[in-house]
Amino acid sequence: NGKPIFSVDIHPDGTKFATGGQGEDSGKVVIWNMPPVVQEEDEKNEAIPKMLCQMDNHLACVNCVRWSNNGLYLASGGDDKLIMLWKRAAYIGPSNVFGSSSKLANVEQWRCVSILRSHTGDVMDLAWSPHDAWLSSCSIDNTVVIWNAMKFPEIIATLRGHSGLVKGLTWDPVGKYIASQADDRSLKVWRTMDWQLETNITKPFDECAGTTHVLRLSWSPDGHYLVSAHAMNNSGPTAQIIERDGWKTNMDFVGHRKAVTVVKFNPKIFKKKPRNGSSNKPSCPYCCCAVGSKDRSLSVWLTCLKRPLVVIHELFDKSIMDISWTLTGLGLLVCSMDGTVAFLDFSQEELGDPLTEEEKNMIHQKTYGKSLAITTEQQLSTTIIENPEMLKYQQQQKELQEQKNALGSRELMAPKVANMLNGESLEDIRKNLLKKQIETRTADGRRRITPFCIAQLDTGDFSTAFFNSVPITGTLPGSVLPSQISQPQPSSDSNAAKSVSTKLTQDPAPATAKSAEDTPNKDGSAITSTSTAVPTSTQLLTSPSRIEPMKALDSRFTERSKSTPGTAPISSARQSDLDRSKEQGLSKDLKPREVQESSSDSEEKIPASKILSLSKRKNDTEGEVVEKKKKGRPRKEAKQTSVTITSQATPSIEKEVSRVSAPLIVFKLPTPAPKKAFNIQVSTEPAMYIEVENEVPTVTGWKLSRLKCMREGKQWDTLLTSRILTAAGSCDLVSVACEERTVSVFSASGRRLLPAILLQSPISTLHCASHFVMALLATATLSVWDAKKQTVLVKDESLITILSGNDTTITQSLLTHHGVPVVTLSNGKSYCFNTSLCTWNLISDKQDSLVQCADYRSCLTSQEAMLCSGPLATVQGCGINAGRQAARLSSMPHFLQRGTTLAYLENQVVAAMTLKSSQEYRHWLLIYTRYLVNEGFEPRLRELCKDLLGPVHNSSSSQWESTVLGLRKRELLKEMLPVIGQNLRFQRLFTEYQDQLDLLRDK
Repeated sequence: NGKPIFSVDIHPDGTKFATGGQGEDSGKVVIWNMPPVVQEEDEKNEAIPKMLCQMDNHLACVNCVRWSNNGLYLASGGDDKLIMLWKRAAYIGPSNVFGSSSKLANVEQWRCVSILRSHTGDVMDLAWSPHDAWLSSCSIDNTVVIWNAMKFPEIIATLRGHSGLVKGLTWDPVGKYIASQADDRSLKVWRTMDWQLETNITKPFDECAGTTHVLRLSWSPDGHYLVSAHAMNNSGPTAQIIERDGWKTNMDFVGHRKAVTVVKFNPKIFKKKPRNGSSNKPSCPYCCCAVGSKDRSLSVWLTCLKRPLVVIHELFDKSIMDISWTLTGLGLLVCSMDGTVAFLDFSQEELGDPLTEEEKNMIHQKTYGKSLAITTEQQLSTTIIENPEMLKYQQQQKELQEQKNALGSRELMAPKVANMLNGESLEDIRKNLLKKQIETRTADGRRRITPFCIAQLDTGDFSTAFFNSVPITGTLPGSVLPSQISQPQPSSDSNAAKSVSTKLTQDPAPATAKSAEDTPNKDGSAITSTSTAVPTSTQLLTSPSRIEPMKALDSRFTERSKSTPGTAPISSARQSDLDRSKEQGLSKDLKPREVQESSSDSEEKIPASKILSLSKRKNDTEGEVVEKKKKGRPRKEAKQTSVTITSQATPSIEKEVSRVSAPLIVFKLPTPAPKKAFNIQVSTEPAMYIEVENEVPTVTGWKLSRLKCMREGKQWDTLLTSRILTAAGSCDLVSVACEERTVSVFSASGRRLLPAILLQSPISTLHCASHFVMALLATATLSVWDAKKQTVLVKDESLITILSGNDTTITQSLLTHHGVPVVTLSNGKSYCFNTSLCTWNLISDKQDSLVQCADYRSCLTSQEAMLCSGPLATVQGCGINAGRQAARLSSMPHFLQRGTTLAYLENQVVAAMTLKSSQEYRHWLLIYTRYLVNEGFEPRLRELCKDLLGPVHNSSSSQWESTVLGLRKRELLKEMLPVIGQNLRFQRLFTEYQDQLDLLRDK
């Protein structure tokens, strides 16, 4: 209809394509059928529909449409500042386009499943990350937003840094970077590891005058080149080529007469077709790129040619807006501001032979150390080695270690895999490796082969056989995400205790004994093989929580190969590795400072030699093998071993109590016994676990304790010098109490918030809620701290006041999200400590006769009965039997029952207020109001309304607070008035307060 088309994108399966642009009075997204565009006979066949679906939901012009890589979703963004996500609905027959003649029928049904709102200006461009984990959007509000495609509409990051309208986005094909281009004459590359700026490129854009509607840049499929739109060189428009290596800007595509608006790389990598009679020398792979300009012409370039392959002049009447290649790499759709779309068809003779996905993976492997055929969001940042120096260093390490291969004592069974790879079978590769092996004979005539790690083959051409058989999904089957993150150092074989199915085929007993602790292989990596299904990564001191991406390779690929039946038994390679590390004469002593550093949550690069020396001690003594054996077992046995420790530890705790506590204190609360290891689930939403491991041996013979926290697939760990007795956590912090009578507090990401707090006596119970920590000591004293403000709320408050009677014990203690400590006793009474009054307040009594006799069921709506939850409900028990007894006590006089119900409801209101539970306060206040209205208690009702309304005229002498527990009092009054108005007896009260509220509103 002549309206501009701003975007076009071909579906990954090539059967349809989407366009986005200006509709009659809204934005328009149309999904078209591809066959009528490609084949003339299909175009003439009226039975084949040309348009599949039209969506007019956008309120203003649509600037960009992009299919997800799996083809399930279509994302569209427009001038209405919205991003809409479309998914195909189940077929319900053709439907007409709204407001059109009956000729326009939707053949497919696409519905909007999510609307993303964050941008404050027009959305200009969208891009899905290579693995569909993220969707990025950019806008004229100068920002780039990264959305979590697994959980729309969650925002992962907002990238701020551009000072002009952002008009183009592209992801690096290996998922390590995202690039954005803006009107501020800059192109910025951001890291996906931490969403920080990697580089800012401005030089090629300094001369740029004027602007273009879009700046669609593109990254080559091999990841080597990033090509920008709208650059200038000697006053001529160019498309700037930026090399990934050092972000150099030495080359560009020249020739267009006006500014370049869009660049799009062909998704395929090509190689030259061998000519008849020419030599069979392998040609260098190259990429293909299409460039569109404001001068209405299109050029197609091959990176192996100095001049363009083809230039089509005046293809349209107006500027080119967007380009999309088919996944086969031979078809090309181009759209223009003049409202038309052109299709270009290439032959293999013109472009070359496209490489297969396997060959493409090989190129990624050789360049980045790993293919990205499988990638999950968590592992993305630690997947790629980008630095050639790093690869060179690894290869040198490998050669050095192979020369020192003489002290082996285990046999390594080589895997028999019949796969072919690059024309060479894995059997041939194995034979080549066998030539390098060293063989020895034992006294009984058996052959012993010294094992050596073949992990480095992953960086060459070994492991694609394993990758390509696995579907690309969000997470891998069998992998435990929390332990993926803190993998050690530069190796392709570094994986934590994830592989549940690893089989120890050679010499199982000693192998298992060593399996729970990581032993470094040649390049300083750690090999783990654990038989527990619990996600306990038991590496000590060798795993910084975050690793420089170029130092680390993705452990999931080797994970796959390990759990494949018939592959090498990895743990049997341990002993010789240790012997080799011994032979290297690595230093035995390690300063405590280094011990702390190496486990910190930093990004320091740890040299391989330090890692090796850390775990060298492992085979120094035989006695520790037993201890390690315990480690690798399931938790049940760990619990059994802790019984003996308990009996030993108890006397020392008793001594400590008697030493610290005053002689007058009679109460002694039970204290937790030290355990070898334990874990606690903090919350289910989000999933958060704390794991504690005590007596972890170190190089110097010291025993340390390790605390590990896992939350939604991310984890951190830290070390403490004293045994951890108990731990607690919330979404904001984690706290642990140690045997030395200290409490340590850490943030949600593992940062220490306070120096260790020394307690007066041993800990009995520890609680965390929000940013508050509560410690209940063996001497029946209680303290609460605010870790955020670093202040004390309750200081060494004795429980003697509430522990009356010899047989009374504490059955439950808890801390509310507002830092209010609550203690429930065996006599059924619950008390909370009121920090304002410095008193213990009774908030619940299971034996209370008021609870038994109160009857307020008539004041409950069905919703309210279901929805009441909070600390008061937790303490009292949700199924309060109020009124159950009352129904039976029908002989009770009405005035008595009325009194008990009123007293009970007033108790509930003030208890909720003391607990600082705003929702429960509102809940009980409304029930109390209904009861006052139903029973006709006017004086109390009037007093309540008066307090909520406050003074109508401001005065300095007024002591009235406008809020209660964060709720505005006048808003509460607004909710109460309709309840009051239901009883005609109170119509004057209703009118009086309604008028006052209206007066205040008008003011």
